[in-house]
Amino acid sequence: MVDFCVYLFYRAALTVITALPLGFVFFLGQGLGFLAWLLLPNYRRLARRNVEIAFGREKSASEKGRIVRRHFQQLGANLLSGMKLNATPLEQVAALVATEGVDEVHRELRAGRPVVLVLSHLGNWELFAQILPHYFGYTRLSTVYQKLGNRHLDRFVREQRARFGVELFDRSEGFQEAIRLLRAGGMIGILSDQHAGDHGMWTPFFGRLASTSPLPGLLCKRTGAALIAASLYTAHAGKWRMTFSRTGDLPNDSVQSLTAKANEMIAEEIRRAPEDWFWVHNRWKTPRPNWLLSKYKRSFFVPETVSAKDLKPFRILIRGSNWLGDSVISIPAVRAIKRGRPDAHLTVLTPEKIAAVWRLVPEVDAVISLGKKSLWHAVRRLRREPGFDAGIVFPNSLRGALELWLGGISRRVGYAGHHRRWLLNQLVPMVERKGPPPHQSEHYLDIARSLGGEAEVGEIALATGPATTSAGLKLGLCPGAEYGPAKRWLPERFAATAAAIGGQWVLLGTAKDEEVGAQIAAELGDNCTNLIGKTTLEQLIDELRECQLLLTNDTGTMHLATLLGVPVVAVFGSTEPSLTGPLGKKSQVVRHQVECSPCFLRECPLDFRCMKAVSVEEVVALVRKARIEIRDSEE
Repeated sequence: MVDFCVYLFYRAALTVITALPLGFVFFLGQGLGFLAWLLLPNYRRLARRNVEIAFGREKSASEKGRIVRRHFQQLGANLLSGMKLNATPLEQVAALVATEGVDEVHRELRAGRPVVLVLSHLGNWELFAQILPHYFGYTRLSTVYQKLGNRHLDRFVREQRARFGVELFDRSEGFQEAIRLLRAGGMIGILSDQHAGDHGMWTPFFGRLASTSPLPGLLCKRTGAALIAASLYTAHAGKWRMTFSRTGDLPNDSVQSLTAKANEMIAEEIRRAPEDWFWVHNRWKTPRPNWLLSKYKRSFFVPETVSAKDLKPFRILIRGSNWLGDSVISIPAVRAIKRGRPDAHLTVLTPEKIAAVWRLVPEVDAVISLGKKSLWHAVRRLRREPGFDAGIVFPNSLRGALELWLGGISRRVGYAGHHRRWLLNQLVPMVERKGPPPHQSEHYLDIARSLGGEAEVGEIALATGPATTSAGLKLGLCPGAEYGPAKRWLPERFAATAAAIGGQWVLLGTAKDEEVGAQIAAELGDNCTNLIGKTTLEQLIDELRECQLLLTNDTGTMHLATLLGVPVVAVFGSTEPSLTGPLGKKSQVVRHQVECSPCFLRECPLDFRCMKAVSVEEVVALVRKARIEIRDSEE
């Protein structure tokens, strides 16, 4: 019933408009368009965002604002004029439209070659159904049509277009009839400038990847048709100009190349009269959920003439973990996100104490560090940045989600929990797995997978590993653990192990571990340099790079060493190495499973049996084995 009422209203409006002079209808449409610009802020913002993407620094802010305002006016004028002209005889309509390049199309058709017209929503695009039969009525004309939701309007529009001699092919019924028409030497027009959804090919449009229908290119390759772009500009009130331009297609062009060339041509046509294009359509829509493009059927295509760095960036903000170890563990997911699309620009928002780690990761383009200041400081910092297309919250904290929500990031991704579901608009589903729980890195990798990325842990180490090792280099020892004493092997056993191995040791850790460090340093004497509590994170990184290996508890420093490519021997007790163990291929873990482990407690309530079960002799054996493997790898 509602659809029928809408249809009746449309027909009544059409009756009134067709009775009015064309000039009056055009100016009435401009006035209504101006009112829409004033009263529809959401569409105004969408148009401004699209204009910003398309022209960026090419045009001033005032020029871009003027394009948006004039677009609303032109759109109103052309929509109403199209309704008026729909009931006007073809010869009268043709007199209102000047043409350019029409001989190019005649030449192809008369030579027996079919033509695929790439159409765009420029000016009064509805006139194509009337003007094309006027000039090319000697051949079969068609267009691909998508049904309207209102069946009454759909039937009326089909009847009107058929009246002009244009055959309509329903997109949902396939394209065999369209192919037969082209092979018989006909012409088909396809509107190709709108977001094509999950079935599109991601290729540059105004320098930014956009989902684009490959249908024109597919039809050209299947039928040998010429690919020609057609546009209908507004010349002035009640007058239009139709142009035809070759897209520069070549016989050996692939479907991907033809699609990219069509986009280039449409962009050039829009530049000639930007106020005429349909800016209120979300052309650069961020899909849901797969806005990483690896798994799309047609994936993405960047022409050889365009490098990935020339693409306008898809800006992604990642709210990093608050802990050193978790930050390193999440790096494989960050790499997967970066690989997910060639235009990805990654910014990591992280506490200042972790920032130095993210600056090591080549996949990260920018780092925003946060001190110990308020939430509002973080929000103000985000709002000073260029806009982000999407944000991902790695930690499960409420604050992390709040930062992105208050920071104005439109797409916010993360796991539900900690009362923050309402702050996120793309939730990551929890993956149910059979068997033992996976390593914590999978927790982050599942985020990348939920976005359409192809994600595996791979090698954690940076491409540039530690300094060239030799017998004279230092050995690292990290006897503490930030989480609590239950994760710390006995300091006297660390000291005994280091003494048995020999060489020069450097003690590393935070100020909380100073007492333990002093005890070990006293036992090792001159064979030890105690830097516990004396290094910044940057200095810790430099020290680790000079280490031949690291002997450690389950610590953030352990994970940092794996990132730097430093071999690790780690002692585990209260925690579970299959969950939080080191990821590096050069890592070895010693752990004895006792009846109460893993307990994941900060302090042992019993007799510390899990750590006492680890002997000096077996740790010494592992360290010596690791050193032998290091020497063998260098020879």
